[in-house]
Amino acid sequence: MTGPTTDQTGAPVPVVLAGARGHGRWHVANIRRLEDRGLVRLAGICELTPLTEEEFGGELPEQSADFGALLDATGARVAVICTPIPTHADLALTAAERGVHLLLEKPPAPSYAEFRRMADGIAAAGVACQIGFQSLGSHAVPAIRELIADGVIGEVTGIGGAGAWARDEAYFRRAPWAGRRRLDGADVVDGALTNPLAHAVATALALGGTTGAEDVTGIETELLHANAIEADDTSCVRITTAPGHRVTVAATLCAERPDEPYVLVHGSRGRITFWYKQDRVLLQRADHGPVEQVHGRTDLLENLVGHLTTGAGLLVPPAATGAFMRVVEEIRRAPDPAPLPDTAWRRVPGEDRRVVPGIDALVAAAADTLALYSELGAPWARPAAPKEVSTR
Repeated sequence: MTGPTTDQTGAPVPVVLAGARGHGRWHVANIRRLEDRGLVRLAGICELTPLTEEEFGGELPEQSADFGALLDATGARVAVICTPIPTHADLALTAAERGVHLLLEKPPAPSYAEFRRMADGIAAAGVACQIGFQSLGSHAVPAIRELIADGVIGEVTGIGGAGAWARDEAYFRRAPWAGRRRLDGADVVDGALTNPLAHAVATALALGGTTGAEDVTGIETELLHANAIEADDTSCVRITTAPGHRVTVAATLCAERPDEPYVLVHGSRGRITFWYKQDRVLLQRADHGPVEQVHGRTDLLENLVGHLTTGAGLLVPPAATGAFMRVVEEIRRAPDPAPLPDTAWRRVPGEDRRVVPGIDALVAAAADTLALYSELGAPWARPAAPKEVSTR
């Protein structure tokens, strides 16, 4: 990013962080990185239980459990929200009402109705909002779109996504909302496809240019779990898009050998593999040798600051996540994920985690063939009837 990145007073942009524990630690480190460059200033932290200096690793900024009061007291211009999923919409609107711009962690909301309430309220307030799909800050995304537009791999026939990750059983006990579909009557929808591997879904949709809610015409889901949770930890989804191609994403948190997640663009004359956490792209075509390239990445908070100070375009505004939120909504409305039979999983000695034998190959096969687990012959998979998606 070029050009000045401080506000009109020449001072770093004051930022308040809501949620500094868990994944919030990553945001603390990132804000500090941008502080060192003189771009932002961490003005406050909102936590129900205040951080200690030892926990924070230095002198603390102002803290409060009252998010709105903290925004008022600090004069924050930007808020970073990294709190439990059900709190996202209310906190975002609290900031928007005060004219504070937002970096909102994914998923932006647990339901499409909450997403619309949040997005419409932000638009009415006239503030900028960036949704925290960091993979969409990769310079590989526009590069792949350009390859597709230039016909390098021919006509796009479909897009697959694969995420074979591992999470121990303690992961699902880290917070009251972890692994839950609902909590105290409120939607949570914390599943493999909607939270830890949500990037695979959002990135696959983005590469196909189908990011708006109106771009989704049908969704099929297969949601299962090996762990003792409500939500899914082993699941797949197939999305039919308005342009007519299919997007199939398979995910598990019970991999035998965890690996880097990726998105695979299938074309009539080749394919493109994108390992989105590594910004790495592999182009394969008939009659050509493979070409691999690693791209740069624009940090989403830095992009938001640039948007406010230089007019740079936002990389991931709420409208760019409408299609993803249609998927979240369909997963929310689907029957509760089915428990895998005891014969379909095993514990890893000494690792306190459950694995599903053969799931790594199934995840890869789903991305490669655009088929669902049941169509690939998984004996434990239960096919779901396809549903049309309303664009209203």
